[in-house]
Amino acid sequence: MQNRFMSFGVFFTLVLLFSSSGFAQVYFPSAGAHREPASAAAAKVAPIPPYDPHDLSGVWRGGGVLSDKTVPPMTPAGQKLFNANKPSQYVRTGDPAPGKYIPAFGNDPLAKCDPLGYPRNLGGGPMEVVQTPGKIVQIFENGRRIREIWTDGRKLPEDLDPRWYGWAVGHWEGDTLVVESTGYDERSWLDAGGYPHSQDMHIVERYSHPDAVTLQVSMTLTDPKVYTKAWSGQKAFKMELPKGLTVLNENYCVPSEEESFNQHVRDPAAGKNDK
Repeated sequence: MQNRFMSFGVFFTLVLLFSSSGFAQVYFPSAGAHREPASAAAAKVAPIPPYDPHDLSGVWRGGGVLSDKTVPPMTPAGQKLFNANKPSQYVRTGDPAPGKYIPAFGNDPLAKCDPLGYPRNLGGGPMEVVQTPGKIVQIFENGRRIREIWTDGRKLPEDLDPRWYGWAVGHWEGDTLVVESTGYDERSWLDAGGYPHSQDMHIVERYSHPDAVTLQVSMTLTDPKVYTKAWSGQKAFKMELPKGLTVLNENYCVPSEEESFNQHVRDPAAGKNDK
């Protein structure tokens, strides 16, 4: 009988050991509309995490919140900025034609590994939300960039040096996180289509968590120097399960790799050769 209990104890210890986080399998979020088989299978059987409307942590997939179909009219200064931005992707019209820019002749900041900035990075792939008592951090898989949202009661500074991801503060209104931000570096674009903004751009976002696996994000952008009225949108993000075991890919933009791609792919495809 004693040996039987000892054997059971050893077996139980091994079960705990190999089921601990140290030996846990990790899974990766979807790439586009697809997820690798192991991760997809794990997601199907993963338990729904406990629901807390104030817990936004996890890996989320959604997309761009602001749509180019609802872009407001631009000011003359804004139109000038827009015309000067030449996307490296065919995004402004349907075919490579006037108004389209082949990659080698574009000036997309992405081609130089500049940070995508915000809100462009929000539409560039999955993001992870990490919460602490005084700060929320958004980690974007595309470029492994981060955005800080201070939730410790501070106000936005009056005299701001511009940053790629701006300055953001948040507070709770019931079960909705309200985020106010400004001070964005105007070298970034709002999306891949080259929509511009000024340093004075002001964004108000609302994050609500209606159920354990849904994150509803609404956004209102105002920038009187560039747009004649506010630009608003909303998007539902879904959690990539299993929570806690789904991790972001290491998707850095490496300048040396990007330069090599420009030289060997983009430039030759466009008939552009350095002499």
